[in-house]
Amino acid sequence: MKIYNFSLLFLIVQIFFSCTGKDSQPVFTMQLKTNDGEYVALGDPFVYKHNGTYYMTGTSNPDSGFDYYTSNDLATWEYKGALFRPSENHFGKGFFWAPEVKFYQGKFFLTYSSLDKKSGLLLSALAVSDKPEGPFRELYAPWFNIGKSAIDCHIFVDDDQDQTSYLFFSQNGAEEGYSYGKNYVVRLTKDLSKFEGEPVLVGEASQEWEKVNYATNRCNEGVFVLKHDGNYYMTYSANHTSYSHYGVGTARAKHPLGPWIKDKDNPILFTDTKLGISSPGHSSIVESVDGRELHIVYHAHRNFDAPQPNDDRIAYIGRLYFNEAGNLRVKKNNIKN
Repeated sequence: MKIYNFSLLFLIVQIFFSCTGKDSQPVFTMQLKTNDGEYVALGDPFVYKHNGTYYMTGTSNPDSGFDYYTSNDLATWEYKGALFRPSENHFGKGFFWAPEVKFYQGKFFLTYSSLDKKSGLLLSALAVSDKPEGPFRELYAPWFNIGKSAIDCHIFVDDDQDQTSYLFFSQNGAEEGYSYGKNYVVRLTKDLSKFEGEPVLVGEASQEWEKVNYATNRCNEGVFVLKHDGNYYMTYSANHTSYSHYGVGTARAKHPLGPWIKDKDNPILFTDTKLGISSPGHSSIVESVDGRELHIVYHAHRNFDAPQPNDDRIAYIGRLYFNEAGNLRVKKNNIKN
């Protein structure tokens, strides 16, 4: 669950709770750093690859847009500056969150959300560029309005004959004393301009680890989708990003529109007191340099022991694999600093 500065929301005193999965072995992870040794200070990190170069963006300048980094090895990153800056007449004023870039039909499309002060809603937008490094220009801003806040957009293009495109997003807000996030999917038109059909619910707070503070927070958000051996796999985040029980779960489906079945052994990423990792979440997935492995990139608190709520986040990376049952898992190893 993202942080809102709306008057209708409230400060919540939450229980300090560390989620533990059924497999409590250490999770392989590495903190991402720049070429001058600084941690990459991003929330909602998103990595994409083009022509052998990795690009990473994320939530960093909520008032002014998005920056980006590049890397050749996924470990050391170079800060490159602005990826997107809103125009003077942009609908959104602040709350620039969770950018993602998708290469589609020869162009690069940037999804993100921002606060529409007229309606008080967080609305999603779409920008476009001819180059992976931008600059991105506004295409549909806002992109759509379902009458409620919609954030964390993720475009998935299937490998079917029609290259069908789908949009996953989180309906996000607060009501009746609790904050919530619900993940949806909808088919997009060929030009990505609008929906084809109605959004379908694919995930909400339903598993026990997602209900640690159910009276005040009921959240699923931050979807990423990939296809493997004819199955569709989703990673998503649950709970509140500012507190230690935030984590990453996974679900599987036979079709992008679902039904999506959550893994009974969720979460696959969680707060680990031994490693000093607090509140891992909002992940993206990318292939390794040699193309033989998958990596998961996510954020976690910079300082494990810092007072909470805590929104000071840095980017981490880990390794993924599919086990014999076809479930998506994080490889286990020691932490690398």
